[in-house]
Amino acid sequence: AEASARLYSMVETAKANGLEPYTWLLKVMRGMPEAMKSGNWEHLMPWNCKAEDLITEAYGSTVPG
Repeated sequence: AEASARLYSMVETAKANGLEPYTWLLKVMRGMPEAMKSGNWEHLMPWNCKAEDLITEAYGSTVPG
């Protein structure tokens, strides 16, 4: 239940910041190893991400249709 609540909170926070949750979580999962090394988590927070950048990062220069 605790893990589900944390994931739900992350998804809702992404939505509240105008992000598509899957693309934001993808960025977080890909960025975690470097963030753990450097201790810099701030760039992974949803309020520091732009939706356009996440789509490009996740899918390349084209948006899936």
